[in-house]
Amino acid sequence: MRVLFLVTDNCWSASARAFVLAARGLMARGHDVTFACETDCPAHVRASEANIAVVKLDVGASGAGTTMQLRRALQDRGADVVFVHTDAELLIASSAVRLGRGAGAVIQRVPPFAIASHGRGARLATRIAPTGLLFSTEADRNAADVKRYRIPAVVAPLAVDVSEHDAVREVTKASLGAPPDCRLIVCVTDSGDKRRVFTALRTLALLAPRHPELHLAIVGAARLDELRMHGAALGMNAMVTYLGPRDDELSIIRASSVGWVAADGDAAALAALDFMAFRIPVLAERTPLTEHYVADGIAGALLAPADPTTTAASVAAFLAKDEQRVQMGNAGRARLQREFSYEAMIQGFEQALAAAVGRKAAPQPAA
Repeated sequence: MRVLFLVTDNCWSASARAFVLAARGLMARGHDVTFACETDCPAHVRASEANIAVVKLDVGASGAGTTMQLRRALQDRGADVVFVHTDAELLIASSAVRLGRGAGAVIQRVPPFAIASHGRGARLATRIAPTGLLFSTEADRNAADVKRYRIPAVVAPLAVDVSEHDAVREVTKASLGAPPDCRLIVCVTDSGDKRRVFTALRTLALLAPRHPELHLAIVGAARLDELRMHGAALGMNAMVTYLGPRDDELSIIRASSVGWVAADGDAAALAALDFMAFRIPVLAERTPLTEHYVADGIAGALLAPADPTTTAASVAAFLAKDEQRVQMGNAGRARLQREFSYEAMIQGFEQALAAAVGRKAAPQPAA
């Protein structure tokens, strides 16, 4: 089957990574896969490294311009299904399918525990071309309003390919500006709610007098200047390395003793899965998402929301139990392979393809 993944982000996002993982898996099963993204953007680089064919979109093109470029690509290559993430991408892909007079469908993937929006652009897209939703959990699908969509909703659980993790070599602590004998905590964050990463910084500040061996490395798309200012106010910057987005994020995660998830959506889910793949115990604020991915007391510890004092006490107890953390890391890897398998993710995407191609003609929904 012919599949196209559309990514309009000009950065390497967790959602783009989810699409690269899906594209690799579908290619391995014999599907004809193409990636459409801006020329030379990080997603282009990663897709090319995975030997995925790339349609190069003009950098900074308008929505209309991207639509026309995608229309030409669909006319040249054809696609049975186009996968997208955002409402803007849904409208672009649906318009390109319609203008290209193709028979393709468009499926919007919804990150875990995110709400499928039904904004004006999304409503218009459902009238332009056959569309559907792809969820990451059964709970998300059950809670969503899918009546407007002509393609049945499908679940593809987010997962990682553990063979990729097994091949990763860890970076040296010195390369991160951390002492070689430190206990490294890697905190994965994103550009969303910064309160969670602030909690990690404040927790470390409370623990520092009794745990001078700790060092925190912050990885992700957060605003680093703001984090540095907060760390400076706490007097913690000597114990913190602010890394931002990194191409070698997996190598950094592998070097950690403890993982800390301070993100939402795909970024949070993939961080939890990455830590578990490396047998690293996970710390995270308790939310519906982290409860889904991290078994509290088994693969890690879920912490009280935004309460550094309580969090510091929980983390101190967590750090004091070396043997238990090793057991948690092993349990996390076993749970990952049992409940979040890469094969199940790819099967979910294939079910979405089958649902799109096998759809029955249906009247267009009312506006």
